[in-house]
Amino acid sequence: MTLAEWLAKRADDELVTLLELRPDLAVPLPASMAVLAARTEQRASVLRAGDELNTLDFAVIETLIVQGAGDGRHGAPLPAKTLRKLLSDRVPATPVNAALAKLRARALVWGPDTALRVTPAAQEALPWPLGSTTELPDALTEPEITAALAAATPQERALLEKLAGTGPRGRTRDAAPGTPAERPVQRLLAQRLLNWIDDETVELPIPVGQVLRNEPVTDPHALAAPHPDTVKHAPADINAVAAGEVGELLRHSASVLEVLGRAPAPVLRSGGLGVRELRRVAKQTGIDEDRLGLLAELLAAARLIDKGTPEPAPEGDGTDDFWTPTTTSDAWLAVVPPRRWTVLAQAWLELDRLPWMIGLRDANDKPLAALSAELRTVYAVRDRHAVLSLLAEFPPGTEVSAADLGRILAWREPRRRRHYRLEAVRSTLAEAEALGLMARGAVTSAGRALLHGSPEDAESEMANALPAPVDHVLVQADLTVIAPGPLVPELQDRIAMVADVESAGAATVYRIGETSVRRALDAGATAAELHHLFTTHSRTPVPQSLTYLIDDVARRHGRLRAGMAQSFVRSEDPALLAEVLAAPVAGELALRAVAPTVAISQAPLGEVLERLRAAGFSPAGEDSAGTIVDLRPRGARLPARQRPHPNWRPNPPSTEQLQSLVAELRAGERAAHARAGQAVRSDGSRTSTQATLNLLQLAARTRRRVHIGYVDAQGVASQRVVEPLKVGGGQLDALDPVTGAVRHFTLHRIASVALVE
Repeated sequence: MTLAEWLAKRADDELVTLLELRPDLAVPLPASMAVLAARTEQRASVLRAGDELNTLDFAVIETLIVQGAGDGRHGAPLPAKTLRKLLSDRVPATPVNAALAKLRARALVWGPDTALRVTPAAQEALPWPLGSTTELPDALTEPEITAALAAATPQERALLEKLAGTGPRGRTRDAAPGTPAERPVQRLLAQRLLNWIDDETVELPIPVGQVLRNEPVTDPHALAAPHPDTVKHAPADINAVAAGEVGELLRHSASVLEVLGRAPAPVLRSGGLGVRELRRVAKQTGIDEDRLGLLAELLAAARLIDKGTPEPAPEGDGTDDFWTPTTTSDAWLAVVPPRRWTVLAQAWLELDRLPWMIGLRDANDKPLAALSAELRTVYAVRDRHAVLSLLAEFPPGTEVSAADLGRILAWREPRRRRHYRLEAVRSTLAEAEALGLMARGAVTSAGRALLHGSPEDAESEMANALPAPVDHVLVQADLTVIAPGPLVPELQDRIAMVADVESAGAATVYRIGETSVRRALDAGATAAELHHLFTTHSRTPVPQSLTYLIDDVARRHGRLRAGMAQSFVRSEDPALLAEVLAAPVAGELALRAVAPTVAISQAPLGEVLERLRAAGFSPAGEDSAGTIVDLRPRGARLPARQRPHPNWRPNPPSTEQLQSLVAELRAGERAAHARAGQAVRSDGSRTSTQATLNLLQLAARTRRRVHIGYVDAQGVASQRVVEPLKVGGGQLDALDPVTGAVRHFTLHRIASVALVE
């Protein structure tokens, strides 16, 4: 039996499963089972399919190859019973049967149980040299390798690390027999840290290279998945710890948006965020630089910041583009905390970049900058999901170490084991903890919901974990205001307007001063409204010192008014205005009196207010109607724009589409084996076209099946066996004899017609 014959005997559902598991086989649609069989054996397709195989699957493949079942038509097939017996000393029959079913579903192993064969290209997909699984182990164990490396000299260690980084094989004259035993290569050969190939060649064993690169050490003979050591935590505790991290995440994100809104950061030539600007933002926000790099990546992925020329444009050194908050950030800041968290967490899960690589050195020994193109990797999303999904397989509250997760993933995907080195897994888990997707080494309830593709459930779980917003504060005698938890949005805005944040955390401490009270009055608040704010929302008595402070600032505030002339300054007290005009600041602003109570200036209003305040006066801004206006800076903003998804991938065909493809494949197979009688081949001439029409009309009248060659609109040629029903209007209506469906064919695309005997 050939592979094409075996595929032809598979049920339609099995062929649909094959195309789902290996979608590259369906593009373009194979014309026959022979074409499909040839594609399943192509090297590139087999290597892609091999990325999803585990260590046991490769053990089955290697055993079949060693026994000759992979030698095309010349080797002898292997019965499944014999395969199970060969592996019985290391793994029970049930896992072997499951591995066989998995490999058959992908057409990597085919044939009946009495005669199994493996596709020849599968040998190239093996993640280790042929024979590593079937031969007895002779390599050092991981503890032995670690001990031997600890005892190696710096010269020996450097030699091993060179091979681990560039390639396992190296050429040296010291490998020849008779070389002094104290030479580094001879010492490493004696300790089995190197393997001897010939007189001038040595090779680094795979486990030694894995230890040197901090990769999980894989054992081809371990046919059962590793069992990690776990620590159990209460799920409620995990969610509570994560909620604290989420509070910090949202607060820090808002701080970064505020700082970039006030002073956008210039974009580097490489497109990233420079170290100098990163340090500036870190200093102004009080956030660690490493964490700030992650926040910048998150905000850019969520489209809360973008690069462009903001409005208003900042004064710079000729730089055209700046990293600036977008208009979307204002809407994000206005929604409830659980929704804000969901936006950031989902953006990280779909981020095709590795933020933990910020600061590492590239090939030119230059540090990688935040938001630079060098951080983009095609496997970032898949690896991130692999790590967190594996952790989510354990019961809620289960902590698993990064080393154990790496070992399990390396067993499950040995061809991708380099992606799961200890540094990568640890960094991924650290980022997940910073985002509140996990805590204490375990996935949170909200994180599980998000990994399962349910943002609504994740938002609900996070809402349950976060502390409920409070509608009160505690005013202290030292003019500090303590918020014992997250404040409701309206109270948060009003307190932030009249007080400055002194320290943040589970409880936020604000401080009230003359400057902060003046800021509230500048925004349009009155003294009575500020008294009412603290009287209504403070659970502690309002100290008399705060009452005096508000009244004192309010009494002096607004006695001097500034407006547009470019700007004007007015006061109901002519003596006060005369005092201003006599001060040095009047010359700086070029103030000129136009009335006893009014003076004008060509300086902008903001500058007039700032300089008058610096000179010891307390002016307030007003509009043309005399109403105090809020002149606080709003920050630069970029218009939000739609960008192509960074992780764009073509959508795989649906099950219904694959079922249709299999039906087409079956039709082509029937056409290939149908015996043709009278035939007409169209060459575009009027005579051949008329002959084609006559033959189709004859078949429609006599209800005879025909074999047609058809070229679709994409130029793909196929063969069909159909029963013509109607010919006319430039179209053939025909019945598919298997499915019973009526198909429509454009007449000028029919290349040949033949009656089926």
